Amino acid sequence: MSTPTRRPEPASLPDQPLSVALVTLGCARNEVDSEELAGRLAADGFMLVDDAGSADTVVVNTCGFVEAAKKDSVDTLLEAADLKAAGTTQAVVAVGCLAERYGKDLAESLPEADAVLGFDDYPDIAARLRSIVAGETHHPHTPQDRRKLLPISPVDRATSVDDISVPGLGGPRAVRRRLDGGPMSPLKLASGCDRRCSFCAIPSFRGSFVSRRPSDVLGEAVWLAGQGVREVFLVSENSTSYGKDLGDLRLLETLLPELAAVEGIDRVRVSYLQPAETRPGLVEAIATTPGVAPYFDLSFQHASADVLRRMRRFGDPESFLGLLDQVRALAPDAGVRSNVIVGFPGETEAELQTLCDFLVAARMDVTGVFGYSDEDGTEAASYGGKLDEDEIRARTEHVTNLVEELTAQRAEERIGETVEVLVEHVDDDEVVGRAAHQGPEVDGSTYLVGSAARVGDLVRAEVVATEGVDLHAKESP
Repeated sequence: MSTPTRRPEPASLPDQPLSVALVTLGCARNEVDSEELAGRLAADGFMLVDDAGSADTVVVNTCGFVEAAKKDSVDTLLEAADLKAAGTTQAVVAVGCLAERYGKDLAESLPEADAVLGFDDYPDIAARLRSIVAGETHHPHTPQDRRKLLPISPVDRATSVDDISVPGLGGPRAVRRRLDGGPMSPLKLASGCDRRCSFCAIPSFRGSFVSRRPSDVLGEAVWLAGQGVREVFLVSENSTSYGKDLGDLRLLETLLPELAAVEGIDRVRVSYLQPAETRPGLVEAIATTPGVAPYFDLSFQHASADVLRRMRRFGDPESFLGLLDQVRALAPDAGVRSNVIVGFPGETEAELQTLCDFLVAARMDVTGVFGYSDEDGTEAASYGGKLDEDEIRARTEHVTNLVEELTAQRAEERIGETVEVLVEHVDDDEVVGRAAHQGPEVDGSTYLVGSAARVGDLVRAEVVATEGVDLHAKESP
């Protein structure tokens, strides 16, 4: 990492503490990163503010996953730069996956940002921001494959990687500072990914898979409960791999009951399970442990065995439906969600039909549908057999329409079902929350009819109507 150099005429630092607004884009893992950055900044004297227009510094935690997310990140940085041009802020800084993935290339193409900081800058984030506001130039990193940075030996890792909770390789653990006071909070299980899916660039900029120690995860859950959190959402790039680098692949099965037993935590939810790695013991732990939501976020991506092999993944309709049978045998009302990619290179109409037939049989609560696009540095970007954009768009629309119909039908099947709803928003007479089968933000909501519940309440209610994937429910007597 290079040392910042000073511009000829640096700006003067204000007498009062510098204020900073953190704008977070992308997934729940980014939310945790932002709260860890907030903790570091607050501990070093920065004043955290919600309104970017009133901040000395705007830090945009970017997403670098797909083209739409990259565009959203760039647009947000440009909007923050407009605030600087209007004289309401002194510096605009990019952090997060897009910044890590493109480094100096992003800085050169986006001069409106005052600095592009990588993951290795996180431990010294306060010093970095002060120097940038003071007029110093930060030279961004040259991107590299972060999978090559981790020590192989778990013994070596015990003195380095396990002692941090941000995606870097040095510095003390951050003290997390909540930016959203709601009753749900993401809780990071691990960082990075060891899989080599041909369409995905995430491992190259997030690094190899590294589990957090169970004691750290439990300790953070206790802290979150003290902050008023009632549901923790366990996040990682691949939760089914948790513990493998610590010598125990079944560590998640033993950790879940301990998390559910934390005083104040009423619901534990697991995200992002790889179907090929989802073992029977883990299915049982998620489906039957009291306090753990019977919720299965299964990353199918497709159903055709041939397409999955080209994706460097494993599975077929029979094995996937068998996994869902295991889930529903233990928890008939379990929530199931997934994502699928349509228009992958070489996808035939027969393979597309295989996917559609699987979706009909799977009866999932929510399915995200994404049209394929090339990602820099991935194996699939070099594949032949690319479909043209119009064909990908047409196939994506076809599958999306099918999914909307199927998920609406699945929601209707829940009419008469008793659900436990965690209330997250109360606006006038509208009380909105999520049932156990609904993950945060992307799985729909449950609207409580005629309820006087407050934010943070856990309410038993009977589903009386649906609207798409959303439920309407009336409190049980």
